[in-house]
Amino acid sequence: MESLHRAVGFLAIAAGSLLLAVHFYSSARPTALIPSTALGVLLLLLSLLLAYAGARKSHQNASLFVSLCLTVSALWCGYGAIQVLAGQGVLPGTADLRNAAVPGLVAFSLGLLLISLVGFLHKEVPLAMMASAISLACAHEIAAFYNAAFGWSAVACNYMVVCLVGGYVGLGKCLFFLSQEKIALPGTDLPKKEASNRQGPDSGTGSNDWTAFGLILNMLSASVLGCRLLGVTDGLFVGQVPWLWAGGAYQLGAAIFSYRSLDALPATFLGFTSLLKFGEGYSLLILRWVPEEPSFPIPFSVAFAVLLTILALFIAIDSLADGLYLLFYVALCIALACSPQGFLEGGPQGVAVAIFMASMLLTLLHLYNGKAGVKIPRGEGVLKALLSRLQVFKLQEGNDLHIPYLGYSKYADAEVLGYACSVLASFAIMVAAKPNSPLATIVLPWVVAAGGLLKLLCGSVAFSRGKTLESSAFIVYGFMWIIWGIARYGGLYGAARGFQVAVGIVSLMLFNAFLILCTLFLNISWFIYSLSFELILISFLLDAVGAISTGYDIAVTIIFGLVSFYCFLSALVNCTFESPQLPMGRPIVRLGAFGGGSTKCPHLPARKASSVKQVAEIMKKGGVCGIPTDTVYVLAAACYRPDAVEKAYNTKHQAQDRPMSLWISSLKQLEPVKHLFSPVLWDFMDAAWPSPISLVIPRGEWVDYLGMKDSAKYVGTPQSVAIRIPDCSVTTHLIDLVGPITVTSANPTGEADTTHHNQVYAKLGDKVDAVLCDGPSPENIASTVVDCTKIGSGHIGFFRVGLVPKSQVLQILERVQRRYQPGHTNNPLAMEGKEEQQTLCRASLSNDVHVQGNSPTSYTNKAFCTEEGDDPQQAKLVQM
Repeated sequence: MESLHRAVGFLAIAAGSLLLAVHFYSSARPTALIPSTALGVLLLLLSLLLAYAGARKSHQNASLFVSLCLTVSALWCGYGAIQVLAGQGVLPGTADLRNAAVPGLVAFSLGLLLISLVGFLHKEVPLAMMASAISLACAHEIAAFYNAAFGWSAVACNYMVVCLVGGYVGLGKCLFFLSQEKIALPGTDLPKKEASNRQGPDSGTGSNDWTAFGLILNMLSASVLGCRLLGVTDGLFVGQVPWLWAGGAYQLGAAIFSYRSLDALPATFLGFTSLLKFGEGYSLLILRWVPEEPSFPIPFSVAFAVLLTILALFIAIDSLADGLYLLFYVALCIALACSPQGFLEGGPQGVAVAIFMASMLLTLLHLYNGKAGVKIPRGEGVLKALLSRLQVFKLQEGNDLHIPYLGYSKYADAEVLGYACSVLASFAIMVAAKPNSPLATIVLPWVVAAGGLLKLLCGSVAFSRGKTLESSAFIVYGFMWIIWGIARYGGLYGAARGFQVAVGIVSLMLFNAFLILCTLFLNISWFIYSLSFELILISFLLDAVGAISTGYDIAVTIIFGLVSFYCFLSALVNCTFESPQLPMGRPIVRLGAFGGGSTKCPHLPARKASSVKQVAEIMKKGGVCGIPTDTVYVLAAACYRPDAVEKAYNTKHQAQDRPMSLWISSLKQLEPVKHLFSPVLWDFMDAAWPSPISLVIPRGEWVDYLGMKDSAKYVGTPQSVAIRIPDCSVTTHLIDLVGPITVTSANPTGEADTTHHNQVYAKLGDKVDAVLCDGPSPENIASTVVDCTKIGSGHIGFFRVGLVPKSQVLQILERVQRRYQPGHTNNPLAMEGKEEQQTLCRASLSNDVHVQGNSPTSYTNKAFCTEEGDDPQQAKLVQM
């Protein structure tokens, strides 16, 4: 599938390049071969396909390919929108088209040039050729806009090169996929080269893919302002809005995927910069309808500068260069505060030129370091080493995202951005809109984008992480900011509409009152946060009915802004430092079943080797722990600790007819007693494991070898024992440290299987000694339980068909039995007589499913129906 995703990306680039080549070759004709509107729509569709390919490959950390796909996608998205505007007459002349297109072409030409440079350095020649050809096409198009002597044929030639190279590589990837990685055209075998460098999406190491792409988008917005200052374009107007809003949308997507990569602080910065792009686009858009010069809110700029300064300090702990880069945006916010007309004045435009240069240099560093073995230093760990010497601050060791909420996602926490959005929205509305021209006051983008869109994003991430209350508050507040912002600063107020808005605000006030009640059980900070927003809603209501008193709205916005700022600072400090921390406060109301109660067990992230070691030590001392497996969560206890086995048995109120099962990490743990197993059974175990297949085998002296002693009565039945090797590296590593373990399902008998560590924590958290947290189970189905007590004579049966289907188990048995057929070169029974071989052969060939069927094997014992799960529907007997 990885090769197929690459093929989609390369073929999409080739298809778009072919369209543009045809378009530019026909530019000299009186009538364009491809109308501008059609070209724009097709480029927009291809940009979506490229964004998909880049996002999918970001999971494998293929940094240059991801950067190429996303950069070309953003280029064609903005360029396609401009072509649509030109086709609809919004950009009627060549000069308008030039002023609209050139700023984006400049930024993407340099961005793609950097990608090609790094591609050549790292010997990714096809990718580098495509990036350099698109970069040259953009450069030639800029030159052709200003001097017709360059002609459009050079642009078309560059796109033809991209089309040929992309088509060749894309078809090679398709062939590589269709041949099941057996046939690879020369120069198209990049997946093999990158196999050793791949990282999963949950590695927690961060991803340079989205950071580099975000920096290129920063070059885009800076280019729009910088080109105006340097005289490259004649002015700022609506034709440049597609670049800015496309950049803002893509940067918002980059923020989401950065949260997915567990990079919370870079994701927060990407959210901030996307907000600025939406604001810049809005400032240019209203010039088409508003006759007077727009005004910019000073309190918003000051608050933004403060937030960016604090964020820069925390980002500098990981990378000094990245932290210093944020200071350019602090300077931009200061310039905006000093410029009544905002982005339209020379001060912010001058800072934008500096941002363009800094973004270009930092993009090169991120792109190069994403592939290089020897990296260019960016000041990583400089401040971290300084803080460690001070012995005052203790940094968090890693991204521990396993706080036990009733839900889970593999996203970093977005609360920092959520609180920051509240700060920005509250300080933005401190400026009153002009009665006759409300759009001229640049408040609408900050209220709708910051308080609304970004707030909804933070609420969605919080919901996926299981923070139900916080997510509900963020989402409700986001809708409230959007509704009120559009009504108040969009010029929609009237006598009737104002009353309708007031009715909506009253309903939201009632809902927020319920949230205030719920925050009593959360913490003091959230109670004050929601209570202060109720004051904001009251000011919205009074404003809607025209009864607001002078100064009240300013006072409540300052209060809400300061409360939000403390929450922002607290979330930022607490996710970075282990000590000291800014307290969020305890629950105001504590109940035994909610917000209080007995102390529960520790929850340890399974991704850390130290956590697995800690759980192993707990189990060695007689503890019972909830652990992840290749199926559902289970409770585990060391075999040689009878007290722990008994505790695990009693913890979930185990039924007498459902004993515990036995798990090992490899057959080597049973090697000393191998002679006690029949050869067929031993080979079947070797072939079937590791997997979610539990084998019920005869009980014997080998059980005593595992040291169970008095705990043996809780494992299996007097005649048999269920045993397996799980196909989970965390579990097998734990068993390597502890030794063989006994397991039972991590839920009270009769309840559904536990498929998340939070469910273990919620159901049994006060009865177990630790929970090893690994998020949602990879599968929601328990293991397949196979009866092997009569396998020596060719009989097997199924107590439960779970994750592994019956047919697959029978195929494994068939392969094992073939070794015992007459004439097999590796026949283990050759020395035991031909008669037994023939019996086994007849048993394996007696019917089409390769199990002997003189009469169906019938079982009345339900002991092994629920090795990991107690679902009665899964406990039905399967007869063979």
